[in-house]
Amino acid sequence: MTYCIAASINEGLILVSDSRTNAGIDNVSTHGKMHAFATNADRKIILLCAGNLATTQAVLEQMHRDKLKNADVNINTVECLSEAADYLGHISVEKQKQHINPQGQSAFNPSATFILAGQIGSEPHGAYMIYPEGNSITSSANTPFLQIGESKYGKPILDRFLKLETSIDEAARCCLVSMDSTIRSNASVGSPVEMLIYRTDSFQLQEYYRFDDGDDYMLQLRRSWETKLREAIAALPFLDKSAVKNIRAEL
Repeated sequence: MTYCIAASINEGLILVSDSRTNAGIDNVSTHGKMHAFATNADRKIILLCAGNLATTQAVLEQMHRDKLKNADVNINTVECLSEAADYLGHISVEKQKQHINPQGQSAFNPSATFILAGQIGSEPHGAYMIYPEGNSITSSANTPFLQIGESKYGKPILDRFLKLETSIDEAARCCLVSMDSTIRSNASVGSPVEMLIYRTDSFQLQEYYRFDDGDDYMLQLRRSWETKLREAIAALPFLDKSAVKNIRAEL
């Protein structure tokens, strides 16, 4: 399983991913799911991947080949992020088709989901989630983040705290708590955790972090979050005893 987050706020982008792949309890390994492309100076493009590893690797390889061969459409020729998302979606669908059994008898699932994020030229920075079917959605003012993979455990904190106007440093900590909460609740998501911060209009990818298992900062973050949660629960209003009702026994 996988968990990846892309937060797109006013100050820039925060991208976070785990590195665990799971093909059964006896086949757990580590593969990075965050990929930054070497591109022309007028753009920065990063990809987060979830789903079938063979498909995601094939998609990445095709995108690299298209760039190296100067194909008519590649990550250096697209004019905006939405066009880049369409391009990626087309490649993903084609790669999945190569592994689909025409008789429909195979249990193999080649589907993959991606988040494409970055900035191209004078266009605003942003993030797109590309579904296995090739279509995509983008983040919004009401929900300035996208998730792929095991999203349910880490979503509540993002819903409550992430806003467009949230500072990029605070948003980064919020995303790390979201990832740590998911790791705590789902054994199929695990370290190393990667985080990349992109500041709007910088066209630089210089703020990259990697947190291995037992990392001192992540342990400090986890302990602080758990302590503050316990304090918050203890400070909640007590139940109103005057509102106690008699329960009616039913056979």
